[in-house]
Amino acid sequence: MTPPSPQKSAALSRRLLKWYDANARVLPWRVGPGRGVPPDPYRVWLSEIMLQQTVVAAVIPYFEKFVARWPTVEALAAAKSEDVMADWAGLGYYTRARNLLKCARVVAGELGGVFPRTEAELQKLPGIGPYTAAAIAAIAFDAPATVIDGNVDRVMVRMFGVRKPIRDAKVEIRAFAGALTPKQRAGDYAQAVMDLGATVCTPKSPSCEECPWAEDCVARAKGIAGDLPVKPARKTKPTRAGAAFWITRGDGAVLLRRRPEKGLLGGMLEVPSSEWRAGAFDARAHLREAPVRAIFEPVPGLVTHTFTHFHLELSVFTARIDGRKGGSADALWVSRGELEDIGLPTVMKKVVQLVGGASS
Repeated sequence: MTPPSPQKSAALSRRLLKWYDANARVLPWRVGPGRGVPPDPYRVWLSEIMLQQTVVAAVIPYFEKFVARWPTVEALAAAKSEDVMADWAGLGYYTRARNLLKCARVVAGELGGVFPRTEAELQKLPGIGPYTAAAIAAIAFDAPATVIDGNVDRVMVRMFGVRKPIRDAKVEIRAFAGALTPKQRAGDYAQAVMDLGATVCTPKSPSCEECPWAEDCVARAKGIAGDLPVKPARKTKPTRAGAAFWITRGDGAVLLRRRPEKGLLGGMLEVPSSEWRAGAFDARAHLREAPVRAIFEPVPGLVTHTFTHFHLELSVFTARIDGRKGGSADALWVSRGELEDIGLPTVMKKVVQLVGGASS
């Protein structure tokens, strides 16, 4: 199917914008339609980075915490890396947090605190790819950029009856989305089509009777809206295994370690662990990687966690040692009461929970 004519595209865009004016979601980073207040590029950028591969409900409390602590790009640029990583903990995809700080420092230091207005210039900044650049250009500066996220993918596939997996239909989706993007109110349009996908054209049981595009939707006309997008064949994720070492000293403090800046969970604090390797767990091999020499006892149970590319299974071992040990540059002692607020990644919070359950 070919994209609609310019006249048809304009009519569809007007219809969607009318729907948006009445139904826009209220979000903490958004300037609603008709407010007459320009969006803050800093808040738009921050929200778009947080929303990468993360649902809105999960992002809202993190966004509010960040803007309360660092209300401007200059404030964020001056932040300590460990503070940013700690406040990001639990949101996942930690490379985003490292790039967030790098980008803030470039904007504040080299660009005078002013974000670029074009997609091309935005893409030169750390952590900003084609989608994020288009979203910032459209939403913050009302540039006629074509914004495509998971919601937009789904809406376009159903609207035009694309019968193949989204990953195989990127060219068609961009052509359809580009044809519908208006030159005026491009930012509102981008948010409108995302809202349409999030609230009406949902993954399961779409509410077609509430859709402003229902009469033109190919999938609805053919009765296949619930069957689209076509799901690709699922790939099996490999499983890796490792050991986590819960090490305490006489006063009850727990030994933590900061992971290397590069790599998975880079720069985050962790309960020290062995290398996460493919294959069956080998207690003897993994225990050789403990950060201190001690007598370790296994904790009943297993910590399981799923990352983007693999499943992880951690066996947990405990030991009590002389507090003078474990004092390497990347290690620190933390009281049990501080563990909840120190910003551990989710997988390490699971280690804490397992040990707490075993000792209760």
